[in-house]
Amino acid sequence: MKPHTLGTLLVALQFGALGALVLLAAPKLVQQPHQAWAWLAIGLSGGVGLWALLANRPGNFNIHPAPRADGKLIAHGPYRWIRHPMYTAVSLLGLACALALGSVLAWLLWAVLSLVLLVKALLEERWMAALHPSYAHYMARTRRFIPFLL
Repeated sequence: MKPHTLGTLLVALQFGALGALVLLAAPKLVQQPHQAWAWLAIGLSGGVGLWALLANRPGNFNIHPAPRADGKLIAHGPYRWIRHPMYTAVSLLGLACALALGSVLAWLLWAVLSLVLLVKALLEERWMAALHPSYAHYMARTRRFIPFLL
């Protein structure tokens, strides 16, 4: 499979899993707003996602795992500690939905979403290392998704 086709498939799977989680969880979050863990995950998701967008310059951001040919390596903001803060934000939103629903289906969808994000991250890292000579050093000093842990 061609890299662009694989990347497009992964993006579609990511949006499909996340979309299903959000559509299933939204009514429950509105009807039962006292789900503290779910709302905490939503807040963290929004905060990390917004911080990542503010750290990245316009035109440098890409939802596809293939980096832009003219893209710059960002190593400030949340990127100082983790290589994929947007994937972390997406995963946190999916986690919030799974927590709100608490069903086997929701946890399976979150597992699928997490696996897709991991595969995207691995591909993106390989392609970034080929494009940016300093990426190997950046990888050595940062974590993939969670600062100091993972």
